[in-house]
Amino acid sequence: MKVLVIGSGGREHALIWKLAQSPEVRGLYTAPGNAGMAAQARLIDIPVTDISALADFAQEEKIGFTVVGPELPLTLGIVDAFQARGLAIFGASQRAALLEGSKVFAKSLMKKHGIPTASFEAFTSMEKALQHLKEVGAPIVVKADGLAAGKGVIVCQSEAEAAAAIRSIMEQKVFGEAGNQVILEELLAGEEVSYLALTDGQAILPLASSQDHKRVFDGDQGPNTGGMGAYSPAPIVTPELEEKIMHQIVRPTIAAMAQEGRPYKGVLYAGLMIREGHPQVLEFNARFGDPETQPLLMRMESDLLPLLLATVQGNLAQKKITWRPQAAVCVVMASGGYPDSYAKGKPIEGLSQVLGMKEVMAFHAGTAFEGGRIVTAGGRVLGVTGLGTGVKEAMDRTYQAVAQIHWEGAHYRRDIGYRALQRL
Repeated sequence: MKVLVIGSGGREHALIWKLAQSPEVRGLYTAPGNAGMAAQARLIDIPVTDISALADFAQEEKIGFTVVGPELPLTLGIVDAFQARGLAIFGASQRAALLEGSKVFAKSLMKKHGIPTASFEAFTSMEKALQHLKEVGAPIVVKADGLAAGKGVIVCQSEAEAAAAIRSIMEQKVFGEAGNQVILEELLAGEEVSYLALTDGQAILPLASSQDHKRVFDGDQGPNTGGMGAYSPAPIVTPELEEKIMHQIVRPTIAAMAQEGRPYKGVLYAGLMIREGHPQVLEFNARFGDPETQPLLMRMESDLLPLLLATVQGNLAQKKITWRPQAAVCVVMASGGYPDSYAKGKPIEGLSQVLGMKEVMAFHAGTAFEGGRIVTAGGRVLGVTGLGTGVKEAMDRTYQAVAQIHWEGAHYRRDIGYRALQRL
C-alpha cells in the first residue's frame, strides 16, 4: 500500500519512521515533509493547506491511505474532501476538528456535558473581557479561541499581565483571526499530562501515557511553546487515574460529540491537569501530539498502520497495542529566539554521529536542504528521542545524543523528564 503523510514536523517524521516498519507499506510520501523524512519518504512540494492539490496527488499516485499530522488541514476539512473523492484518510472531520479549532466550542461542550474543566467566560469584546478581568482578578489564564500553534495560552499572574495579553490577542492580533474571541479561565494547579486515544467513534483504544513540557525554559519557566520535550510513560498516570480519565473525560467526550452531530474518528488528545488524583481538561487536540508522538512511537511495538486503518474502517474494538517496557524521552532542540522570532538557514552539525547511536532517533521538524547541507528551517528543529530501561537512562541517552548536535543559537531544556524522576 502507498501511504501519504501530511505535514512537515517532528510528529510527522515519527509517523513516517514508524509506518516505514510496516510490511504493508510499499511506498511512503510526505507533503511537504522536511530534510529528515527524505531518507524514508518521497517529499512532495504541496503545502498542507492546498487540500485540492493534495487530493489530486493522492488520486493520481493511487495513494491507498493518507495520514494527517497537523491540526490546520483538519480544521480546513481535508478529511471530508478526501472522503468525497473516495480516498481513505486518517483524521477528524472538519466538524469534529472544531474540538481543537475553537476553544470556546470545546469549553462549551464540556460545560454542557459535565466534563471536568476549569470555570471560564468567553468574550468577543475586548472591553467586556477587560471588565471581567477587573471583577475576577488574577492569577488567570487568557486563551485565544482559534489555532495558534500551541502558543495561544497565556498564564498570567497579575491583572496587568492579563490585560496586556487580552490586548495583544484582540487588539494587536498577534494570533490573527484566532484572537477574534478570548477565553478568561480559572488557573488550575497540579501536574499536566497528555492522554491520547484512538477512536472509531465508538470503540476507544488508549495510547500509553505521556507528559509534555510546554514552557521554554528549565523548571517550567518562560512562555508557552509548541512543546520543548516529552516522555513516556508518565508515572503519575496510575491504573486508577487512567480509569478516571476514561470514565470522566474520554468516553463522555466521544459520546458528547456524537450527540452534537459531530461523530469523532481519529486520535483524541486530552491535555489534562491532575490534582490530588483528579483530572480536569485544559484543552483538546484533534490529532497526535508533538512532541508526545515521538516517544510514544519509539515505545510502540505494534504495527501502526493496521491501528490507523481500523480507526477509519470502524473495527478498532478488535485491536490491541503492545508497548515496549522501556521509557522514552524526547528533547526538542530549538532555534535561537524560539518561541519568538528566530533565524533560519543555520547549518546543523553532528547528525551523522547520532545516526550511529543505538536506541536513539533524531526526528526532524524545522529542517531543510540548502546547498547539499541540512539547515534549520523552523522554530523547533529536532526532537532527539532515546529509549532506556527507565526514565533516567532514557534521559541520559537522549542528552548524550543532543550533545553531539550543534548549530548557531541552538537551545533546549536540560530537565525534560524531571517530574518522572521526582516520582522514582
